[in-house]
Amino acid sequence: MAGPLTGLRVLDLSRVMAGPWCTQILADMGAEVVKIEHPTLGDDTRHWGPPWLKDSQGKDTAESAYYLSANRGKHSVTVDISQPEGQALVRELAAQSDILVENFKSGGLARKGLDYATLEAINPRLIYCSITGFGQTGPMASMAGYDYLIQAQAGLMSITGAADGEPGAGPQRVGMAVSDLTTGMNATIAILGALHHRHLTGQGQYIDMALLDVQVSWLANQALNYFCSGNSPTRTGEYHPNLVPYQPFPTADGEKVIIAIGNDGQFKRFCEAVERPELAVDVRFSTNPERVKHRLELIPIMVAITRTRTSGEWIAALSTISVPCGPIQTIAQVFDDPQVKARNMKIALASEAGDVPGVANPIKYSKTPLEYCKPPPKLGEDTDQILHNLLHKSALDISALRQKGVVK
Repeated sequence: MAGPLTGLRVLDLSRVMAGPWCTQILADMGAEVVKIEHPTLGDDTRHWGPPWLKDSQGKDTAESAYYLSANRGKHSVTVDISQPEGQALVRELAAQSDILVENFKSGGLARKGLDYATLEAINPRLIYCSITGFGQTGPMASMAGYDYLIQAQAGLMSITGAADGEPGAGPQRVGMAVSDLTTGMNATIAILGALHHRHLTGQGQYIDMALLDVQVSWLANQALNYFCSGNSPTRTGEYHPNLVPYQPFPTADGEKVIIAIGNDGQFKRFCEAVERPELAVDVRFSTNPERVKHRLELIPIMVAITRTRTSGEWIAALSTISVPCGPIQTIAQVFDDPQVKARNMKIALASEAGDVPGVANPIKYSKTPLEYCKPPPKLGEDTDQILHNLLHKSALDISALRQKGVVK
């Protein structure tokens, strides 16, 4: 493995998305990730299909697309942690690990002797990251958290969707599990910070990550819009609450393009390019604050202009004057986009079933480039190897554990 985290070992007790997304990032950066799974069920997302990965003959395999999206680069080890022998195995692995990531409900692992206090006594250098819906404190600490619920409770859905009075008005969830994904990213950031602290002091530490905290923090400018105005931001649909013009516009071919004008200079260049220079000096439109106030007057003028050319013509014309303009693409179009192709954002990893497609990690280092060496593992495919190589279990030991159902 290459990458800046080469030489570190991660013990992954997480499942579904937030935790696995974090540990996949760590694996991409070179860490060895040992994924602990239930012996018969495995990660919940193994069953979240269709669609399924197809083999070289075009037939469905047992690997769901959802599971494949967040588990490359890992070793799958099946351990039943409800049994004392399974708990003991995890403690042995924790003693030889640098990082542990888990997303059990608050207090869930303490009853199994796998909590931070227990494992810190075994391995003081261990960085232990817990990911829960609501964190380890507060009145909701014991409750399970799911992405959809978090998007709603954290206010994201209240600012996503068409505005009241418009067709289709109402709160909308974001099309991705954004609370899970951003929590996985923030957990990765937290772990990297804890690694630097350990480098300085030799000590590990506990990290308490909550989906709700992360989603609230990602309200960003909308939170400050509320703090500064005293008014809760509302759904604005296609347009931006702080910038005008900054939204989709219809074109001559029946499609739409995004024109994202972020400053007065860009607006002036646009007006000159469409032979409407008077708009840039109109007191209603000359500055962004005035354009925000007079959005309902400006946008119909803009729409009349953009309907005169096709989407392709607008993208070509505005790019020459450095006015941001781009298409609204389907996911199929995204992966056929020349820029996306040039950035190598689609990868494929060879497996027994055939190539496993994936989306590349966006991090591009100059001295420690990332490599993708291992496709998402089948359930338990690395159990014997890890138990033998790391824990020095004999074939007889592993056979006894298997007969008891501790591993599979």
